[in-house]
Amino acid sequence: MERVLVDKMVLHRATDQVTILTGDRARLKDLLRLRLIECGWTDQLRLMCREVVKAEDGKVNVDQLVQQVTPKARTMIPDTVKKELLQKIKTLLTEHEENQ
Repeated sequence: MERVLVDKMVLHRATDQVTILTGDRARLKDLLRLRLIECGWTDQLRLMCREVVKAEDGKVNVDQLVQQVTPKARTMIPDTVKKELLQKIKTLLTEHEENQ
């Protein structure tokens, strides 16, 4: 289990470095944003936020809202979106390695 966490951290750092250096980070973020809008995730998230604010009688700050909504929001991201983004990242890393 510990090995998996280390591998994920290394992959995360490598991905950050490559996407920043190649300028692909913004394109990946744009792709993710587009896919989340297309699948209705952003609309679902907006409704979830409204429900939390309503349940708290409007007495919730942004940090509290993010803390309450984030775990559920992450589980709501469709697997297809995750897989597509992961494939794009793998392709970018492969291309970067080939060009080195």
